[in-house]
Amino acid sequence: MNSSKKEVIKFAKMLNDKKLSALRSGNISLRHKKGFLITPSGQKYSSLKEKDIVFINLNGEYNKNHKPSSEWRFHQDIYNSKKKAKAIVHSHSTNATALSTHNKKIPSFHYMVALAGGIDIKCAKYATYGTRELSKNILKALKNRSACLIANHGQIAFGRSLKDAFELAEEVDNLAKQYIKALVLGRPKLLSLNEMKKVLSKSKTYKRD
Repeated sequence: MNSSKKEVIKFAKMLNDKKLSALRSGNISLRHKKGFLITPSGQKYSSLKEKDIVFINLNGEYNKNHKPSSEWRFHQDIYNSKKKAKAIVHSHSTNATALSTHNKKIPSFHYMVALAGGIDIKCAKYATYGTRELSKNILKALKNRSACLIANHGQIAFGRSLKDAFELAEEVDNLAKQYIKALVLGRPKLLSLNEMKKVLSKSKTYKRD
């Protein structure tokens, strides 16, 4: 388990280093055995130790002597509903969060939107953090997608590995930044549904370096 915990800590620290989330905001998890490993609640990532990483089984059970992230429920629900999800990155990244406060999705203004699996990146409706209601809203926005914004909150991305999920989270924030700049100039021209379908077909074989 140690190597898996080390990986969770590595990418949790990267949330700060890559400026995807400040201090202790956001959370990281990795599917492990019949459950997942997740960052703890209210602890700065820079001080994380292996003993701080919490294991939760897919039924939501964990050692009560440990305190997992208060948002562990949507991690549990994503792992239970999406078998391809092996790792999850949730961040309060600046651009995605700013866009989410307007409850705006990221439309097909750029073909890279397809990296999240669809013709747009949806914005989940707001609900109090850590609640099952928020989980339901997130799962709805993640239908046929591997990333979404969360209204007045941030963003979430999952992938086949923590590296994959983290890179997607970075791309989502970059797209949010580009879209915000495009909106400053007016209403951007969107790619057609037909064109996005072509891109989606190509993106299935697209490999990021």
